[in-house]
Amino acid sequence: MTRTKIQEKLFALQDEGYQAFSAKLIPTVAPAKIIGVRTPALRQLAKETMAAGEAAGFLEALPHLYHEENQLHAFILSAEKDFDRCLAYVDAFLPYVDNWATCDQMSPKVFSKHRPELLLQIKRWLAAEDTYAVRFAIGMLMAHFLDEDFDRSYLAMTAQIRSEEYYVNMMIAWYFATALAKQYEAALPFIEDRRLALWTHNKAIQKACESRRVSAVHKKHLRTLKIKTF
Repeated sequence: MTRTKIQEKLFALQDEGYQAFSAKLIPTVAPAKIIGVRTPALRQLAKETMAAGEAAGFLEALPHLYHEENQLHAFILSAEKDFDRCLAYVDAFLPYVDNWATCDQMSPKVFSKHRPELLLQIKRWLAAEDTYAVRFAIGMLMAHFLDEDFDRSYLAMTAQIRSEEYYVNMMIAWYFATALAKQYEAALPFIEDRRLALWTHNKAIQKACESRRVSAVHKKHLRTLKIKTF
């Protein structure tokens, strides 16, 4: 099989030890599709690809074969400065995202300048059937709507999600743990009233109690709210 120019560059950066490490962390991706390139090298390659004017062609060449191509895609996409173009790239790429790492690496900086428009897209992604579209949506709520643009309704949007997918439920738990750190008074009733699925409820409490951003007093109360399972 003839390798593309990008693939050749990725294999030149290969670290076989890191390949084995990555394969264990990302069980949803076949080990044969993981080259083993460290994140700093991928970020640098993303910058070089953009500087060479090759980013658009790469972003449009879907689907990719290797995990690192998807990671590179996420880094390049995250640097896109035009909101509409970035949104189009995200929508085109999400169906091909097959793991938590690529999903979570994709964090376009331009989104912070277009939060009202972003919120409309988040609601659309939350209604999707695709695991990583939903995970991405929750991640964007967590990244952009837990500070000055926070609203209690966003907690309700996330709490009502019910899924059999581990990577969706883990992101819900992570979101609520972060909400308990940043918006404790608003988030606490969702835990006290048990508005999350049982596993997600307990995982959110666990993550919050592991966080340095949650006070000792709040952690003490949260531990009393854990649901016992038999």
